[in-house]
Amino acid sequence: MPADTGRVTVVETNTPHGLARAHLPPSSESRAALVLGHGAAGGIEAPDLVAATNAALAEGFAVVHVEQPYRVAGRRSPAAAPQLDAAWIAVLERLRAGELTGLPLVVGGRSLGARVACRTAEATGAIAVLCLAFPLEPPRRAGRPPTSRLPELDGVTVPTLVIQGERDRFGVPPSRSTRRVVKVRGDHGLKSDLEAIASTVQAWLSRLVPEATTPR
Repeated sequence: MPADTGRVTVVETNTPHGLARAHLPPSSESRAALVLGHGAAGGIEAPDLVAATNAALAEGFAVVHVEQPYRVAGRRSPAAAPQLDAAWIAVLERLRAGELTGLPLVVGGRSLGARVACRTAEATGAIAVLCLAFPLEPPRRAGRPPTSRLPELDGVTVPTLVIQGERDRFGVPPSRSTRRVVKVRGDHGLKSDLEAIASTVQAWLSRLVPEATTPR
């Protein structure tokens, strides 16, 4: 059931892996929607998510922040990838059948949230993906060969914007025909140049969904 908490409406969804929450802006005419997920141990108030949110709002997007069930339950350690993906898809299905009906949908998030958005882009019907601080290479463990999460990015077939700190300890993914990678000052936290993040996101969204798109 939706709950109005001042200016933001909180929509709760019973997913296959627990209760998730979506934080929606006040009702208004929007030409598209941006749905964002949080990092592994962080919340929806992360500075880079806030910067991206403000940029999208300036472009007439409805911006939704999704809290995964493990965060709603008060846990900091994330669930397994299949559980995260299933919960995210359930929330998006609920929103597309209700508050976001008829809107072009851009999905994304920071770090862990970006990975979820990439893996489920096709299932959610997204027209594009926004990745903030995509964790390309997990920390190496003794006795184990290095691994890469690049296949998750490469599996996305729609336009993708990756914003990465130039000193990100997880590395920087390569660009490709459908993927633009922008490096900004800072590390994985993406806190050093919020203005660059906001301006990059706003310019990308403005080209992605032209203003001629008819609002609902």
